Amino acid sequence: MNRNELVVGQGIGLSLKNMIRVVQRNARVWWKYKVPSLVGNLGQPLLFLVAFGFGMGQKIQTIDGHSYLQFIAPGLAASAVMYSAAFEATYGSYTRLSTQSTFEGILMTPITVEQLALGEVLWGALKGLLSGVVMLAVMPLFGLWPSPWILVLIPLLLVAGVMFAALGLIMTALATNYDFFNYFISLIITPLFLFSGIFFAVDSLPAPTRQILHFVPLAPVVDLSRMMCYGVFYPGWWIKVGALVCGAIFFAWLAAVLLRRRLIR
Repeated sequence: MNRNELVVGQGIGLSLKNMIRVVQRNARVWWKYKVPSLVGNLGQPLLFLVAFGFGMGQKIQTIDGHSYLQFIAPGLAASAVMYSAAFEATYGSYTRLSTQSTFEGILMTPITVEQLALGEVLWGALKGLLSGVVMLAVMPLFGLWPSPWILVLIPLLLVAGVMFAALGLIMTALATNYDFFNYFISLIITPLFLFSGIFFAVDSLPAPTRQILHFVPLAPVVDLSRMMCYGVFYPGWWIKVGALVCGAIFFAWLAAVLLRRRLIR
């Protein structure tokens, strides 16, 4: 190994270490309030699973060979990742940025703005992953038994968490107050929840609508979650994986750029 390779390797190692420091700091604070936090993140998807799965499921025929409860459960696990990651990177990160001045304190250490931003994104993604895994873990309580492919789904849910946490941090970098997040929740997160194929089969819609809905960020996560929960794969699954990874990388990069711009003005 030459000297340049050694310096690059040390730089990457230091960056990862600093990002993990940010995650550790946030995790210590979260641990004090873990119960209300988990209830807040999981309450809505679990209630939807009970209300729609057992309620409407009594009146709905099978979809793609699945009962309605089987059909919506994997999508609700994906939505739990989205909600938890996005909320942490908006309300949580904005509080650390503005009222608590936590970012200011962190940046007094050797941690850079980019490392801080990616640490915040990673922390939001891990919270999202926790919510998604808990949702998957309770599926057997509803008589739903996932396939072994669910082990492959877990790292993909982490990537999805990175994408939605990065989207949330982008909003934080642009926000002027807490009310700003109403735009994000009402115009982006809620439509994603309703129109990403969690509650109905997107393929049953007219072609123009179907093509549009396949491009919304949550749709590939819902499709992959459903495929891997039941071990049934459809053509083009690898495209969805590639789109998910590319989306996560792009939004994480954009979040770091915008947060730097916000902090230096």
